[in-house]
This record gives sequence, C-alpha cells and structure tokens, in this order.
Amino acid sequence: MKTILFKYLTKFTSLNEEEQQAIIDDIRIEEYKKGTVLLAQGDVPTKCYFVLKGCVRQYSVDETGKEVTSNFYTEEQAASIFNYHKQDKSSPYSLTCLEDCILVVGDLDAEKDMFSKYLQLETMTRKMVEENLGEAQDEWASFIGSTPEERYKALLRKRPHLVNRVPQHQLASYLGMTPESLSRIKKRINTSNL
Repeated sequence: MKTILFKYLTKFTSLNEEEQQAIIDDIRIEEYKKGTVLLAQGDVPTKCYFVLKGCVRQYSVDETGKEVTSNFYTEEQAASIFNYHKQDKSSPYSLTCLEDCILVVGDLDAEKDMFSKYLQLETMTRKMVEENLGEAQDEWASFIGSTPEERYKALLRKRPHLVNRVPQHQLASYLGMTPESLSRIKKRINTSNL
C-alpha cells in the first residue's frame, strides 16, 4: 500500500528517498469496515482521506429525505470536504465506506505542522488538488451538456469499475437519473453490443 504513496511523492516532489520514507512513517493508515460513516452531513470536518483500497461514497440528504450521490472515491483518490469558504464550517455531505477500506487519514488541525515539517508536502497537496479540480471541472461541464445515456457511456469509459462496485440506485443518483432509467439504458447498451 505504501508504494502508492511513494508514487505520489515521487511524481509531485523532489524529495529524496530518506525524506519520502520519513513522511510515509508519519502518515496514519487506517482500515474501516463497509458501512463506516467517516463524516456525517452537518458535522464539521476534522479529517481528510486518501483511498488506498476500497470505495467511499459522498452524498447529501435533501430536505425531503432524498439521498443524492455526488461522488465515489476509489483507489488513489482524495476524499476531502473543502468548506473553508463557508462561515458555517459544517459539511454539506456525508462520506461513507461502501466497501472495506484502507485509507490514509490526515488530521486537518495537524496539516499545518506536517506542511511546516515537510515543505514539499504542501506543494504536493496543492498539485494533487489542482489536478483533481481540473478533472472535476471537465467532468461537470461534460455532465451538464450530456444526455443520461451519454453520461452512462462516459462512466463506462472513465470509471467502468464503479458499475459493479456500487449499488445501482446510488449509481443512478450519481448520474442524475432514476434507477429505472439506468436499467433501461444499460439494457439498451448491452443489447446494441450483441
């Protein structure tokens, strides 16, 4: 699992092997069971996560009680709630483990100390956030301008592993459609591929 962390340290920093090892030794890795709530909607986030193994779902519950899935974080993705801009620091989302997970756990209060101790760690984090933000912007622009079928086809191209890893009703919510619509689209695509 730590080889994944070395990959990012090598990609985004010029730290030598000894410095990389010191950071790896300081990083906390935790295992969580399927169903574990990492953050509940309305709570103030105190931690950030990086998925080494597993799947974490980001969702919110609206005023009518309807759950809306906004993201799935899988291997080599960071799961963080950025709400520093809000006066009320509570999270608009919940984060829940959909599978047994192995996660790097960062303490947001200790983040500044880690950045002071390892100067390039802050640069690495910023570069990773910029990369993720760019991808999210592209995905959002594509999502807005596409039909439900196009969204599903894009998911099959970009994140095909999600289809068999997450419940269909959550996948449908993520794609902005009903589970019934998703079933029809899947059937139509499977039939046309025969």
